[in-house]
Amino acid sequence: MRREVKYGLIGGSVALVAGVVGGFTLFGGSDGSPQEVRSADAKSGDKPKVATGPLSAKEVHTTAQGFLTAWQSGDAAKAAGMTDDPVKCKAALEALAKQARFSKVAVTPGTPSGDKVPYSVAAQIDYKGTKAAYSYRTATTVQRDKTTGKPQIAWQPAMLHPGLTKGDQLQTGEAEAPPIKAVDRNGAELTPEAHPALAGVLDSLRDKYGAKTDGKPGVELFIHRAKAAKAADQLPDKTLKVLSKGTPGTLKTTLDAKMQAAAERAVKGKKSASAAAVKPSTGEILALANSPARGFSMATQGSLAPGSTMKIVTSALLMDKGLTSPGKKNPCPKYVTVGGWKFQNLNKSEIKDGTFAQSFAASCNNAFISHAKDLKDDDLTNEARDVFGIGLNWQTGIPTFDGAVPVQHDAQMAASLIGQGGVRMNPLNVASLSATVRAGSFHQPYIVSPSLDHRTLAKAARTMKPSTLSGLKSLMKLTATSGTAAEAMAGVSGDIGAKTGSAEVDNQKKPNAWFSAYRDDLAAAAVVPASGHGGSNAGPLVRAILTAG
Repeated sequence: MRREVKYGLIGGSVALVAGVVGGFTLFGGSDGSPQEVRSADAKSGDKPKVATGPLSAKEVHTTAQGFLTAWQSGDAAKAAGMTDDPVKCKAALEALAKQARFSKVAVTPGTPSGDKVPYSVAAQIDYKGTKAAYSYRTATTVQRDKTTGKPQIAWQPAMLHPGLTKGDQLQTGEAEAPPIKAVDRNGAELTPEAHPALAGVLDSLRDKYGAKTDGKPGVELFIHRAKAAKAADQLPDKTLKVLSKGTPGTLKTTLDAKMQAAAERAVKGKKSASAAAVKPSTGEILALANSPARGFSMATQGSLAPGSTMKIVTSALLMDKGLTSPGKKNPCPKYVTVGGWKFQNLNKSEIKDGTFAQSFAASCNNAFISHAKDLKDDDLTNEARDVFGIGLNWQTGIPTFDGAVPVQHDAQMAASLIGQGGVRMNPLNVASLSATVRAGSFHQPYIVSPSLDHRTLAKAARTMKPSTLSGLKSLMKLTATSGTAAEAMAGVSGDIGAKTGSAEVDNQKKPNAWFSAYRDDLAAAAVVPASGHGGSNAGPLVRAILTAG
């Protein structure tokens, strides 16, 4: 009988006048400048009333016309003067000529939609005699100045190029790093065409390690990304146009192409899903997959409540402290009250006289929450960091979020014991939890050998007690063979262990489904947001990876 339990708390229109100027279509007034808006009843000598309300179509047309005309003519000061941030806009427009090496700029507006005006930009790039044509589409927004009432352009970096965000720059020149030929652990080439889920990973690897290969950089137009406050949030530079190709340098990764393909097939077609696989004995990352394949990597940078997969850590803590053991009586009551909050199991289920092993295999929440009274506020934080490496500064070789188990009090601390509250992880973190159990100690995940750049991998301060380790392995094996993970793990041979998880999210009908497991020297985890039970929704993804290995 499935007992994956519910985490719950009880209590507490104007005609368009068109003309052609400088090779592109313009609209609005004849002089191309925005018109001052005055009250219709203003008398000579009276102070003009400040216009309010939505902009008219004419105001949008004439303001955009003036800005685009000035930009095309090369008058950065005039164009910037029509925006709400002349200083930043002027500097950015001048950088297009100086850093991006744009010349012969032609701007062609499209059909406005309300206060938004789309347009295409065509330019010639010229870098030391190497030339190339480049074009793209973007848009700007016209708004009313609250002080003067006049229409003005709302400055945003994306109005100069859609790929720009705050602090980014367009640059043309010798690339900061040579292109790379990334290969897997067996020498098979890894390309974004064959493995779309690795596109961002390969960009990050080129940024960090391209210069350490034998490759030679080419000349490119690229977006130089602003430095992020947190390393996990750092985006790699993005190549927009290759003016001359460089020579790729070979970079060996820890990935396994076969397993990578299996992980990508497993998540493909799902609205949202991600998975990760690692080698427990070393920490080597074997596969990373996301759906959608391109964009943000939830597998490595996601920050989600891990739900009951956190019970791997909680169980280690309780056994390390001698509070329980697999065969010890550890009932799971319908309700437990902590800090004034009443926690209820899913469907008010309970295991009256069960052992801790039965509660773990059934993932019965209150068997864990009932121990909150026996713990200090920082006990779980310390166990997660000092034994499982969660929250340490992982040096994986790519940007990663390395998990967080904050010190919390009362009800929030109790919720953390079942992977809710403030606990946050991603599939790479959760795969590492199972890997730590299988290996007996934490091995920091990594995707490029630390010998390449002599970086120091994170190390856990201690290991579990031998009795805790053997107990935890027995708990995860029981879960894989006859508990909540049994369906997904049916027929999987070898030394196996697993844990399911379902993490509830506010205003979300179904919980996020989690699954973490190991098979011999391979550990994997997956999350399928807003899908339901971990065993039936995330379990098949992990099974596909384990059996591919």
